[in-house]
Amino acid sequence: MPRPRAAVAVLAVLVAAGCTTDKPAATTPSAAPAASAQGSGTGAQSKFFVQADFDAQLGMRSQTPEGPANKPWEQAIAPKMIDTAQYKKDGPYHLCFSNAAVNNPWRQVGWKTMQAEVSLHEEIGKFTALDAEGKDDKQISDIAELQAKGCDALIVSPNTTATLTPAVAAACGKVPVIVFDRGVETDCPVTFIKPIGGYAFGADAAEFLAEKVPEGGKVLALRILPGVDVLETRWSAAKVVFDRSRLQVVGVEFTDGDAARTKSIVSDYIQRHGTIDGVWMDAGATAVAAVEAFEDAGLRVPPINGEDQQDFLQKWKDAGLTAVAPTYPTYQWRTPVIAALKILKGEEVPGTWNLPQPKVTSETLPAYLKPNMPPLHYALCGCEDLPGFPESWGGKKG
Repeated sequence: MPRPRAAVAVLAVLVAAGCTTDKPAATTPSAAPAASAQGSGTGAQSKFFVQADFDAQLGMRSQTPEGPANKPWEQAIAPKMIDTAQYKKDGPYHLCFSNAAVNNPWRQVGWKTMQAEVSLHEEIGKFTALDAEGKDDKQISDIAELQAKGCDALIVSPNTTATLTPAVAAACGKVPVIVFDRGVETDCPVTFIKPIGGYAFGADAAEFLAEKVPEGGKVLALRILPGVDVLETRWSAAKVVFDRSRLQVVGVEFTDGDAARTKSIVSDYIQRHGTIDGVWMDAGATAVAAVEAFEDAGLRVPPINGEDQQDFLQKWKDAGLTAVAPTYPTYQWRTPVIAALKILKGEEVPGTWNLPQPKVTSETLPAYLKPNMPPLHYALCGCEDLPGFPESWGGKKG
């Protein structure tokens, strides 16, 4: 069975520094690195962990992407181009999109961004999108339904990795498929679009804690849910870093992405351990809730990672947090539309389209904090030049 194309789309299968190929051969996940005594508490390594992909993603963090400097959604890191002449046809085109869900702010920002990108292209005569509402069975049905609608190209953001693989593989035989955001366990899509990936995100956050938390410090790891490749690779990368560190991971808990649950878990660990010295998160949507648990307990907020969501960036500034924000840029929602049009025009595209993945640091925080945007907006939307900005994203001019 082909290895998971991990992350964001990730969704991963990487090609960087020649560590992997765009279209990977079938492999099995590598055994997890042995945990050190200091890194105890991280548990077994994820079945999604692939050492070569881990190494490749971490290497890509220092590589310069190719493409327009002011359009990161069109850039690519270490691209290996593939021929798409077989898909060339005359427009106007009917593009179709099977969306996993719009059930969180990140996906809502991305969906608005994709729709605005579609509006830029006169050659798109029709755009049909179906929302799977976070349900695998519905998305399987949606993909089948879209194939019957005369789509010229099909964009898919899978709800989960393994379960959606057969549906995507079946579609590949009938229409050019573009996968992004989350991956599948087949290399049949024409291109797989993602930021660098989950390994890079997880390592960025864990390395920050390893640097900022004193030796022997207690770290609480908060995850959303199991089984999604981009999230699994974020945690598996963090595990590698923590196992090599001198930190104690005192808990690994699933929050379901719920703010109240996140706050309750953190409060419970504070009561149980007296102090928590660092908080690692595989996504930043509930980072403010984690911060508030410390504030409610009258404690200093320890080093923590969030994401580029405005409420966290504002809290970071206002509270003077010791923080970092790895990102999974929402500008990636523009790229599948651009890729689909290139494919239908017979132009080359990367087999795996690795987008740049910046992280927000204390030095770059002012550039990403947008006071005119709503709390749940993501800074790296790449939407500032799109029609309707900022109002369509809930923002105010000025």
